[in-house]
Amino acid sequence: MTPAEPNRSQPSSEIDVEPARTPETRGLMTLVFGIVVFMVLYVAQEVFLPIVLAILLAFLLAPFVDLMRRWHLGRVPSVIIAVLFALGIIAALGTLVGYQFAGLANDLPRYQATIKEKVGTLRERTLARLPSVISEIRKAVKEEPTPQPAPAPSPTPQAAPLPVEVHERPATPLEIVRSIAGPVLHPIATAGIVLVVVIFILLQREDLRDRMIRLFGARDLHRATEAIDDAGRRLSRYFLIQFGLNASFGIMIGVGLWLIGVPSPILWGVVAALMRFVPYIGSFIAATFPILVAAAVEPGWSMALMVAALFLIGEPLMGQVVEPLVYGRGTGLSPFAVVLSAIFWTWLWGPVGLVIAVPLTLCLVVLGRHVERLEFLSVLLGDQPALTPAENLYQRMLAGDPDEALDSAEHFLKSRAPSAYYDEVAIEALRLAASDADRGVLTGRQLAQVKEVAHALVQDLNSYEDVTEGVSTLEIGESWKADGAILCVAGRGPLDKAAAAMLTQLLEKHGLGRRTIPYEAVSRSAAFNLDVGGVQMVCLCALDISGTPAHLRYLLQRLRKLVPDIPILVGLWSKDNAVLKDTSLQAALGADYYVSSLREALSICVKLANGEEEPRESGSSASSGDRQAAGASKRRGLPA
Repeated sequence: MTPAEPNRSQPSSEIDVEPARTPETRGLMTLVFGIVVFMVLYVAQEVFLPIVLAILLAFLLAPFVDLMRRWHLGRVPSVIIAVLFALGIIAALGTLVGYQFAGLANDLPRYQATIKEKVGTLRERTLARLPSVISEIRKAVKEEPTPQPAPAPSPTPQAAPLPVEVHERPATPLEIVRSIAGPVLHPIATAGIVLVVVIFILLQREDLRDRMIRLFGARDLHRATEAIDDAGRRLSRYFLIQFGLNASFGIMIGVGLWLIGVPSPILWGVVAALMRFVPYIGSFIAATFPILVAAAVEPGWSMALMVAALFLIGEPLMGQVVEPLVYGRGTGLSPFAVVLSAIFWTWLWGPVGLVIAVPLTLCLVVLGRHVERLEFLSVLLGDQPALTPAENLYQRMLAGDPDEALDSAEHFLKSRAPSAYYDEVAIEALRLAASDADRGVLTGRQLAQVKEVAHALVQDLNSYEDVTEGVSTLEIGESWKADGAILCVAGRGPLDKAAAAMLTQLLEKHGLGRRTIPYEAVSRSAAFNLDVGGVQMVCLCALDISGTPAHLRYLLQRLRKLVPDIPILVGLWSKDNAVLKDTSLQAALGADYYVSSLREALSICVKLANGEEEPRESGSSASSGDRQAAGASKRRGLPA
């Protein structure tokens, strides 16, 4: 029998797996719509590329427009000033770059002579020795005699081919004008389209926002408005910071090249700033040109090495020190998304797509965080973990991998206490497993692996100290330190025993005596054989109580007969449980305390052991806040 085949001897509840669901029509329509959009972007790139550039430029200029609006300037003057300011910067940089490029072109003959000299030197020192090295290798290898080819028959005389000349038709004046004006007018036309679209976007931002809300969030105007405003602010801030950082990097490179003595430092600074929009390799591509120029300017190699050192120091300094300080935790994109976006947008729109790949992908990720249908973009491309810590632990439990589970727990415990890890991660993972077990989608082997990893995790975390805020163990009575002082009873669920083990470990870490028993030990047939000597408190641990809690009421009745004067705590590790919200139901069940977290259960046990909280009358119930207020009132001598 192969591993994939079910064991027919197992119960059906252990082997039945929920069948795979067919893809929903909504998801298929989203996929088809995405494919159509990308096809349109590829075919009509001449139309969409200027629009996309205009949108990105509008995000960059939006903070500047808002600043002038706060200075009580009108919308139209603010937009015109912002656009003119941007055009002025672009024109100034274009003029400087053109001037620098012209000067570099004039010096090319001198650089060519230096390069020829260096190539000749390399040829004399290295390439000239190659023939001798090759001859030595041939002598060392025994050569086999090669057979002589048979003499070819003498060719028969043929007539000489007739010469053929091809004369092109002289170009007409219209063709000459088209060949010259085409390369010049195309970028001018593109720049004009970008300028017009930017102006209209900045003038009608609110109208465009309302249309987006109507398109994506008409059913929830408040949430859609907040999402779009938040996305606009984040994107504007990111583009402005990215532009500032890349401009600073270009200025640093330009100044460094000027100090080294490389010709046209402004040109190479602009190139470095632009190429830094290309992820990972942009700066190193930009370094190639000034290194070659430095090698051509100086007969030696010191200048080229200094230029290479400038880029090798400047790029890691900017990427690993400055950017994390400015961005904080991250830019919102995963490293995989950065590489994938560079490949995709370069294929779609060429070199321009490579430069704007990261900003475009960030727009898609932000859109995916706020639009439900596009959430998959945020999951695939965003830098947020795909699984929560609890889901990741549950996945490791299903795989039967306690080592990776411990590794993730150790990262959590570097800054948090074990009680926090159990409440926020481990208990949530057990609840996911219990839910799947109730639905019948866990096999017997998987359920056993979950139990095994959970108990292994508890054992591995036994050496960690638990420092819980508000929990003091300095005045615990001796009776509470004895073995079995707190009796932890696991619920009847398949994973309740693992949850009870976590609670008993926390009690032990705080110096309380404890004992754990399974649900079978308090069943109707075995409950009256249970030894309750020395028990100071009973804690019942259950991940969830679904449906009517009748069995919980009968269990509490049996426990109350065994320990009539001992406080009983019920831990239901689910804040949504109906028992925790209904005080009348709590009174009917008959326990003294109801909690939804291990830390709350630990706090009550420690306070009872310290005498900070007086035990409540058996069978009564109240919320934890009411009990703490009552205990504080009694300590101050006030009526509860």
